[in-house]
Amino acid sequence: MDQDYERRLLRQINHQNLPAESRLSKCLGAACSPASVKSGDRFIPTRAGSNWSINFHYANENCRSPAQNHKAKDASSDSSKDAVAYAALLRNELLGAGIEPGGDPHSDDRRHAVLAQDSHGLFRYTVHTKRVPFDSDNEVSPYSLSPLSNKSHKLLRSPRKPARKISKIPFKVLDAPELQDDFYLNLVDWSAGNLLSVGLGACVYLWSACTSQVTRLCDLSVDGDSVTSVCWNERGSLVAVGTHKGYVQIWDAAGGRKLTCLEGHSARVGALAWNGEQLSSGSRDRVILQRDVRTPPSAERRLQGHRQEVCGLKWSPDHQHLASGGNDNKLLVWNSSSLVPVQQYSDHLAAVKAIAWSPHQHGLLASGGGTADRCLRFWNTLTGQALQSTDTGSQVCNLAWSKHANELVSTHGYSQNQILVWKYPSLTQVAKLTGHSYRVLYLAVSPDGEAIVTGAGDETLRFWSVFSKTRCTKESKSVLNLFTRIR
Repeated sequence: MDQDYERRLLRQINHQNLPAESRLSKCLGAACSPASVKSGDRFIPTRAGSNWSINFHYANENCRSPAQNHKAKDASSDSSKDAVAYAALLRNELLGAGIEPGGDPHSDDRRHAVLAQDSHGLFRYTVHTKRVPFDSDNEVSPYSLSPLSNKSHKLLRSPRKPARKISKIPFKVLDAPELQDDFYLNLVDWSAGNLLSVGLGACVYLWSACTSQVTRLCDLSVDGDSVTSVCWNERGSLVAVGTHKGYVQIWDAAGGRKLTCLEGHSARVGALAWNGEQLSSGSRDRVILQRDVRTPPSAERRLQGHRQEVCGLKWSPDHQHLASGGNDNKLLVWNSSSLVPVQQYSDHLAAVKAIAWSPHQHGLLASGGGTADRCLRFWNTLTGQALQSTDTGSQVCNLAWSKHANELVSTHGYSQNQILVWKYPSLTQVAKLTGHSYRVLYLAVSPDGEAIVTGAGDETLRFWSVFSKTRCTKESKSVLNLFTRIR
C-alpha cells in the first residue's frame, strides 16, 4: 500500500473515531463553513449557499482602497464616473440588476434591490419572448449585433452630469493699500455698471472691470475725515459714502462730483443700503436713518432698536423689509412703514454683520455671527421661524447669494480666513478657497453674478470665479475673464 495514501486513510479513521464534543469544537473553530469540511482525500467546496449578488458587490468594493471607494461613490471625477458606469453594466449583464439611467448604481436603494433578488446561480437560461415593435427611444434595434441588453444601452446613451469645478486660485489680484482691518466697516461694493468702489483710508477709488482703469472719486483728508462704508444704488449711477464723523455723502460716479452731504449721525457710519431712491444708514450711535435723496434732509425716519453699533444692513429683493445686524448680537427685521422692528432674532452669540436675503425663496434670510458664534443661520421671515444653522468654525464676515443657483458664499475671519461656497438647503460645502492672510472682511458680487471680489487686512483684493450661469465645465464667458489672470 502506498505510504501517502495510508497516512491520509489513518487521518480520516482517527477523525471519525473522535468524540462528538471534540468534533463540535473543531467545527466551531473553523466557523462551521461548508467549504472547510474535507471528505476523503479531495477538497470539494460547497457552493450551494453562495449568493452571487452579494459576492459580486463585495468584490467590486473590496478590490479598491477606501480612497478609491470614496471617489467612486461621489463620482467627482471622470475616471470614477467611468468606473460607476462599468459596474452598472456588469450588474445589468451578469446579475440582471435592471439599472437604468435615472438611478445611481451605488445608492443604498439600488444595492438593496440588487441584493434582494433571488439567487439561482450566476448563469440563467430563459426563453425570450417575441420583441415588441421597434421604438427608437425605448428599444434596441432587432438588427443590432450588440450583446448588451436594452437597459444597458439606455445607460450608455444617457447624458452624464458635468462635474462642478471651481478654481482654487483667484483670476486677478489687486493691491489695496490702507484697506482697513476693521470688522465693522463695509469698504467694497460692485455696481451694476461694472465699477468697483473701494474705500482706502480717506479716499474712495473706482476701478473699472471693463478697462481696468482706476480713478479717485473723492478725498476726505481735507476735512480730516476717513471712509467707513461705500454702497452703490441699484442703477449704478450714484455711490453713497459713509464717513468716520457720521456724514453720508452722495456722489455722481460719472461726473465725479458730490451731490449732497447728509447729516444726522453722531458717530461713524459703517453700514449703508439703498432701496430705490431711499438710503438707509447704520451707525455706531445705534440709530438707523432712512432718507429719500430727492427730498430735503429733514425728512427722515429714525429706526431705534439696537443697543450697540449697527454693522449690517440689507433690503429684501421685494423692497418691503430691511434686515439689520448689530454688535448687540441681534438681527432685526423692519418693514417700510413701522418705526419698531417687526421681528427680532437673538440666537447669535456675537456681532451680526453678515446678512443676505435669498433671491430664490421669498422671505428667506441668512445671517452669520462673529468670533464667539461662528454660525450660519437661516430664517423664515414670513413666519418668524428659525430654519437651519451650521457651525462654520470661524468668524462669519460676509454673506452673498448666487443669482443663478440656490447657493451662497461666505467669507470668514478668525481663525481660518477662508471663503466657503455652500449649497442650500443641504448646507454642503461646494468649495473652500484660501489665499488671504488676514480676515476676509469685505465681499462684493459682480453684476453678472459669476464672480466675487474679496478684500482683507492684507491690503489685497482678490477676484474669484465662483458661480456660473449654466452648469457646464467650460470657463464662463464673463467680461471679467478678459483681465490678466494673476498680477
